[in-house]
Amino acid sequence: MPAFRFEAIDTAGKTQRGVIDAESARNARGALRAQGLAPLVVEPAGRAQQAGRGQRLSLGRKLSTREQALFTRQLASLLVAGLPLDEALAVLSEQAEREYVRELVAAIRAEVVGGQSLAGALALHARDFPDIYRALVSAGEHTGKLGLVLGRLADYIEQRNALRQKILLAFTYPIVVTVVAIGIVSFLLSYVVPQVVNVFVGSKQALPLITVMMLGLSNFLRGWWWAVLLVAGGVFWIGRQILSMPGPRLGFDHWLLGALVVGRLVRGYNTVRFASTLAILSAAGVPILRALQAAGETLSNTAMRAVIDDAIVRVREGTSLSRALANTRTFPPVLVHLIRSGEATGDVTTMLDRAAAGESAELERRTMFLTTLLEPLLILAMGGIVLLIVLAVMMPIIQLNQMVQ
Repeated sequence: MPAFRFEAIDTAGKTQRGVIDAESARNARGALRAQGLAPLVVEPAGRAQQAGRGQRLSLGRKLSTREQALFTRQLASLLVAGLPLDEALAVLSEQAEREYVRELVAAIRAEVVGGQSLAGALALHARDFPDIYRALVSAGEHTGKLGLVLGRLADYIEQRNALRQKILLAFTYPIVVTVVAIGIVSFLLSYVVPQVVNVFVGSKQALPLITVMMLGLSNFLRGWWWAVLLVAGGVFWIGRQILSMPGPRLGFDHWLLGALVVGRLVRGYNTVRFASTLAILSAAGVPILRALQAAGETLSNTAMRAVIDDAIVRVREGTSLSRALANTRTFPPVLVHLIRSGEATGDVTTMLDRAAAGESAELERRTMFLTTLLEPLLILAMGGIVLLIVLAVMMPIIQLNQMVQ
């Protein structure tokens, strides 16, 4: 039965929005009136996102990663339980907490009821469901294992979100310390240093070199702070424009992989995404070349993506995946060895899952080590800067005290 999105006014004069199933828009209006609602807008849910009013309602709104994981997990559970796809989508639409999610699921259901495949219906909402998501759903539909594929996909999204959250939380404290340090130093240089040092400037006393330097820096910041912000913003914008070009971005990503500390984090994060995605695609029965292409598209580092493109060419020519990746020396040796073991035993999926789990644990360990090392270094740096400012203020006082004696 088609779904219709509606806006109506209840007996208290409040606006009600939602989705209703009916044979036609006329029947939907009748059903709303039977519920004591005065319909204002009744339109097919499948076209709500393309209509002008639907575009206005969904402007700036998007399915969050948490909602995406929850939708995938619940849909997988309902399908594994034996519920038909359209009924499962109807259940999810009814129990959605946010209005946008309700309309989105109702729109997907309307397309499915109209004869569209689930992957085809998701393609109409590419903003909420990326290419890799739709590719996995399509593979599940073709192999008849949609429920199982969605379950593995939900595991992947939840693990990816958890890993990203752990990394963000680990770097939150150093970022907060850095911002507070910059604020304190700016306040000291722009207000405290001039107030104290100007007392000695009027006495025509020869100031120490460190005091002269701090006073000059203070005057510069007070007079040209806007220029500093403008230059920093300009450099940031120019850098983004340069990195948006394929050549410079590839060179930067190559350099990033070779960086002493950051390179290991970037390599590990992309390895986890690649191994997890390839494991899901392999379990869904996707051909190896298509699976490699889809897994390569999930990589954020263009240098590693280029390595996968080269590996695809080698696999197409008859080389095994483990040998194609080993020749590049970009991915961790553990991943290559586990893939080789999987190829020998005929169970590549399990080995890819193990590689993803191991690399994820290693990435967490490196992140915690880095942040644990950064915290005291930031505190020492802040203390050193404050010490210089204190010396710049105290040196004239000590010098004046010696002259008086």
